[in-house]
Amino acid sequence: MSGSADRLPRLLALVPYLMSHPGAQVDEVAAVFGLSEKQLIDDLQLVWMCGLPGHTPGDLIDVSWDGGEIIIDNADTIGRPLRLGIDEASALLVALRMLAATPELAEVPGDALPRVMAKLERAAGEGAATVSSQVAVDVDAAPDALPRVREGLTRGRRLSLRYYVPGRDEVTPREVDPMRLVVVDGRAYLEGWCYRAEAMRLFRLDRVLGVDVLDVPADPPAEAEPIDVTRGVFRPSPTDELVELELSAAGRWVAEYYPCEQVTELGEGRLRVALRARDEDWILKLALRLGDTGRVVSPPEMAETVRGEAERALGLYAHRS
Repeated sequence: MSGSADRLPRLLALVPYLMSHPGAQVDEVAAVFGLSEKQLIDDLQLVWMCGLPGHTPGDLIDVSWDGGEIIIDNADTIGRPLRLGIDEASALLVALRMLAATPELAEVPGDALPRVMAKLERAAGEGAATVSSQVAVDVDAAPDALPRVREGLTRGRRLSLRYYVPGRDEVTPREVDPMRLVVVDGRAYLEGWCYRAEAMRLFRLDRVLGVDVLDVPADPPAEAEPIDVTRGVFRPSPTDELVELELSAAGRWVAEYYPCEQVTELGEGRLRVALRARDEDWILKLALRLGDTGRVVSPPEMAETVRGEAERALGLYAHRS
């Protein structure tokens, strides 16, 4: 958080924190706010110049950090912690409800999450609770797959899967050493070492057609490390074909939803993006989904394929009408 847009809310949170933690150390506070010590001192220097109108010494906030100990005074006017808005509280409540619905936590005893959600609802007010309760959180999973995957994880046993791959429209056999269950974008995935791919893979549970727990200990190799899913599950390969699309303002979501190698503003909200396509079917589905909010620019043969498929779909629609 170093941009000017982030700095104001950070300062408004920093002052109440310092007032409730008198004598806090510079390095400790920097760690709490995810800053370097230099960034924190820059913020403190700015706080030192803030206060009530008049700008006399009695109007300004008094802050010092000699010896690494931060002392703040005369900041009562902004000493109260910031309150969450309805949209912020609602988003947090939805995230907590989704966390409570994850397969890994479904069978964990205790009421920590419900208590946190109840406190947040009380603090945020009735509006946030009403908005968040209207959002349904549903974790998709094949009914017979989830219990067996959990059994494999609990017992530390290898799993044999029958897994549907929509991009190739085929069912493939997989042997997997399970490592964890994760939820991304509301869908449950098994993460583990796949012996067919000889790599870490994520398997969507609603595409698992069958699971057998093998009498073989799960023993993933040393290079098996958890996959970073913070930006979604799609990870393009450098060998995937590079495709360029032009997007209208209504199609800009593509640049936020998929990893793009290049994003160029074209004016009036339009974008040109370059991204890697895992296969022709994938980019074809994306282009048809975009409709008139986006079009494939290159490679030319891909653009022609999309155009032909769109004309075929329109012809079928006209025939049925």
